[in-house]
Amino acid sequence: MQLATMRRQALGLDADFLTKIEIALQDISEAPERWPVVRNNIRRQLIQRFPYSLLYRIDPDEINVLAVMHQKRHPSYLLPRRGLN
Repeated sequence: MQLATMRRQALGLDADFLTKIEIALQDISEAPERWPVVRNNIRRQLIQRFPYSLLYRIDPDEINVLAVMHQKRHPSYLLPRRGLN
């Protein structure tokens, strides 16, 4: 495969990844309690097509997205770094 073709495909993936993140954020805003709690009231939604998830917490007045995390990582990896354990 030529380098130019690979670059075009990578650019398409970038845009698709951002689109999938936007869709996930919209889904969370519409039904925040739909996805499972993984630890300490932190929930995880999987991103379609990509091996990433959104970690978020439902607070009284807002929904806070804490991280976009690769699924090979266990959620507990990130929580101490954020002071959330």
